[in-house]
Amino acid sequence: MSPAFAHTAWAVEAGSPEKYLEQGLQALKRGAFEDAVSSLSEAVRLYERAGRADAQGAALMHLAQAHSALGQNRQAIQRLEAALALAEKSGRPAPTSVVLAGLGNVAVAIGEPQPARTYLTKSLDLAKAGGDAALEAAVLNDLGNLWAMEKKYSEAIAAYRESSQVAKRVGHGALTARALSNAAVAFRRNGQWRESETSLDAASAEIRLLGPSHDTAFLLIGLGLAYRDLRPSLPSYGDRLLLQAAGALTEAVRVAENAGDRRAASYAWGYLGTLYEDDGRYGDALQLTRKAIFAAQQVNAPESLYRWQWQAGRVLRKLGVVDDAISAYRHAVQTLQSIRAELSVGFGGVQTPFREWVEPVYLELVDLLLQRAASLQNAAQIGPYLIEAREAAELLKAAELRDYFRDDCVDTLLAKITSLDVLAQTAVVVYPVLLPDRTELLVSLPTGLKRISVPVGSERLTREVRELRRKLEKRTTREYFPHARQLYEWLIRPLETDLAPLRIETLVFVPDGPLRTIPMAALHDGRQFLVEKYALAVTPGLNLTDPRPVNRRDMKVLAVGVTEAIQGFPALPNVTVELEVLRNLFKSTTLVNQQFVVARLEKELKEEPFTIVHVASHGHFGGDVKDTFLLAFDDKLTMDRLNDLIGVFKFRDDPLDLLTLSACDTAAGDDRAALGLAGVAVKAGARSALATLWDINDRVSADLVAAFYRELKESSSVSRATALRHAQMKILTDPRYEHPGFWSPFLLINNWL
Repeated sequence: MSPAFAHTAWAVEAGSPEKYLEQGLQALKRGAFEDAVSSLSEAVRLYERAGRADAQGAALMHLAQAHSALGQNRQAIQRLEAALALAEKSGRPAPTSVVLAGLGNVAVAIGEPQPARTYLTKSLDLAKAGGDAALEAAVLNDLGNLWAMEKKYSEAIAAYRESSQVAKRVGHGALTARALSNAAVAFRRNGQWRESETSLDAASAEIRLLGPSHDTAFLLIGLGLAYRDLRPSLPSYGDRLLLQAAGALTEAVRVAENAGDRRAASYAWGYLGTLYEDDGRYGDALQLTRKAIFAAQQVNAPESLYRWQWQAGRVLRKLGVVDDAISAYRHAVQTLQSIRAELSVGFGGVQTPFREWVEPVYLELVDLLLQRAASLQNAAQIGPYLIEAREAAELLKAAELRDYFRDDCVDTLLAKITSLDVLAQTAVVVYPVLLPDRTELLVSLPTGLKRISVPVGSERLTREVRELRRKLEKRTTREYFPHARQLYEWLIRPLETDLAPLRIETLVFVPDGPLRTIPMAALHDGRQFLVEKYALAVTPGLNLTDPRPVNRRDMKVLAVGVTEAIQGFPALPNVTVELEVLRNLFKSTTLVNQQFVVARLEKELKEEPFTIVHVASHGHFGGDVKDTFLLAFDDKLTMDRLNDLIGVFKFRDDPLDLLTLSACDTAAGDDRAALGLAGVAVKAGARSALATLWDINDRVSADLVAAFYRELKESSSVSRATALRHAQMKILTDPRYEHPGFWSPFLLINNWL
């Protein structure tokens, strides 16, 4: 939370709304943020009705602070934008500077560096011009957070130092301490460990001079965590740092309890429990963690509650109480499912790293459930644990997509789910779960769910996957072959005994992590590729699939593409052939080059209920959704824009059947980029997508796509997955293109029927 939020430059007049404003401010002070939102919302409403714009702006700033503290950053931005409009209308620079600082701070929290830099730079200029040293110090601290988010630690340290100096000069102890603590974290991340310790000691001295408050408690908590995190880097000072960490957290408990701040008390108790967990004192850790859980429950704080439920699960597991540990993990997952806002903690309020604070909760529960299943002999007892393990993994898949796309696009589809188990009579669903010591395969067979454990940990498997991906793109060598064979032995060979007696046509994979970056079609048993045995499909999650056969009646296709070199991307001359095939096969509307502009695309999609949308243009899927786009002739189509355009199909009785992206690529070795590709159908509201993992020869792409569509059109019984298999088989039998680097990157995503 930024001090800029608290630095309100409006004069608040007396009157009836003041009661609600005062209630809101008191609630903020004691950390009761839900109460603060309620009171401050009423104050804003009354000030607006009275036409008191200055006071309304002040109340909006405080309301944004409350939303931000709850992790409700989108709501915070809405309040701040309303406050900015009022401030700019007033014509006075001081309130404008305050609001810009708030907007910049929230932009840092949600990982948006460009707008953050714009807001904070403008705010700093206005603060300096107006001689507002306290605001200047606050904004410098936020700029430090921005540099730190970008891993530019030297710049961050300089900003924090300047912030602490300015704050010290005007006697702002809390801001001085915050900047020194943040500088210590930046020093540690920059490998300057003794400087980090010195900065923490200076911050500690400043905090000791502060009075009891919510902010003081959280400064102490941050101080304790920073001392804890420094221990591995300075092992010879480990005992001193442990004492400093424990002392700061114990004092945070005292301050929070005296202030009646149960939210802060929850964090203080919880992180004290973490210290004891680190030290192997599991009984004490569990006792402290339970106090943290109780405090979080008292104030309805799910963003902290799930952490302590997770911590209780870890500690109970270490104590060997497996069933109690599973129960604690179940509670943690249930609490996580109730949270839809961004979670912000620790360093500068930056958004919680998903893989650090969310993913492990689900995976550790899956691990425990599978271990529990392995300890049982009775099939009737084993089955429920396997089903629950897969359901927990499914929740993780949905959470990953929400995190990548930064919205709840998955929920629209979750409302329409159909159990794939009842559909899997000619398909087997393979659900790999990568764990530190092994890989678990959860296999949905016509006879039920089966668990197969492979003694290969995630680190070793990931190395093999990375090598296969890298060498598949080297189309002039067979260096890929040993890796394709090894992965076949780990992921497919264990299934063969179960698959042999079945008349299975299709394998559907729900890939985990690095497995999203490779095409399963390229795995090899020593004699043939996997695609020569089965049709293949991938889905980001079983519950994210809307499994219905393709609608072959009156198929209408919108085919768009770019053949020319534009925006720094090379020409794709064979796109003309690709689009001509579609024009000949279907009732096709075609937009090429200058015709394929965003406005025209929007017009066509609004006017016609297309069955298929085919995009033959460059696309890129990056590790962040901001770096993900499709190339129109006049602009880059972001995923949000694509959702706006194609998303109209979500609300029709017959949604888009197929979205084809025939020239896209994902960054090699980037699991997040591959997650974006796997989730594109979900984001766009399409039942399925056909897309490429990396750039391929556009002549091959045109031939493969033509074969796929021709079979889909001419054979009423062929599924999407089988049509793709036959198209890939046609290409791999051509001696010029037999290398899997040409044909395997085409993936059928989501619905394979």
